[in-house]
Amino acid sequence: MGWFKRLKDGIQTATQNKKETPDGLWYKCKRCKEASTTKELKANFFKCPSCDYHVRIGSHDYFDLLFDGKYTEYFADMKAIDFLKFTDLKPYNERLDAAREKTSLIDAISVAEGKISRNPIIIAAMDFSFIGGSMGSVVGQKIANAIDLSLEKKIPFMIISKSGGARMMESAFSLMQMAKTSAKLSLLQKAGVPYFSFLTDPTTGGVTASFAMLGDVNFAEPEALIGFAGPRVIKETIKKDLPEGFQTSEFLLDHGFLDFIVNRKDLKTKIGDLLSLFSKS
Repeated sequence: MGWFKRLKDGIQTATQNKKETPDGLWYKCKRCKEASTTKELKANFFKCPSCDYHVRIGSHDYFDLLFDGKYTEYFADMKAIDFLKFTDLKPYNERLDAAREKTSLIDAISVAEGKISRNPIIIAAMDFSFIGGSMGSVVGQKIANAIDLSLEKKIPFMIISKSGGARMMESAFSLMQMAKTSAKLSLLQKAGVPYFSFLTDPTTGGVTASFAMLGDVNFAEPEALIGFAGPRVIKETIKKDLPEGFQTSEFLLDHGFLDFIVNRKDLKTKIGDLLSLFSKS
């Protein structure tokens, strides 16, 4: 007799012997609903293998995709505090603790220096998973510090934006970061140091209204949501239907707000070309 014997039609597995699929093994595309393994997704630059949908990824995922191997992270010990003792549904300090435990991040932005195609660059990349990538005092200060570092070393600076806007729990202190980061970026312009702004899904609110739109070159990922207020709020305000594709990166490119759109698989090559071009000029 063979080693396997089927007692009845269909394979019957006892409940106690059934195993759950491990978390993170499969990914179901939000657009085409096709399933793929996370290994396939990562090998395809975190894009759906079926429809090329660009999945939201974090700051360190971008660092791994872009830098030539090793990179140095800066200002990793800077963390927000609840200086206003703000409470909505729960205290702000509890939100911070929960976000740090869930994401293993200190705040909504990370800064690193490395090389892309052998060209040095400093990148500040935002994380939407940390309180919606909201811009608080720490986010603004990290960007300011990164600009100072870029000025000191005379190497290009890039911000990867992915944010819901200002962090309401820090009130006016959050709004002040719009002016601070914009003023700091003007120092790069005066010093002739390039600043690249890369907008990803979503880039909205005070981030769009400040540093995200101030690059020497502004570019974005395909189909990224980019705007100030959300489309639902705008539609309710003007009482009109919005144009098809409104606030997508393609719509903004057609209307002159972006210089180009780049597929994630071409991102490293494109930035390398920009760095080479600006270094020659």
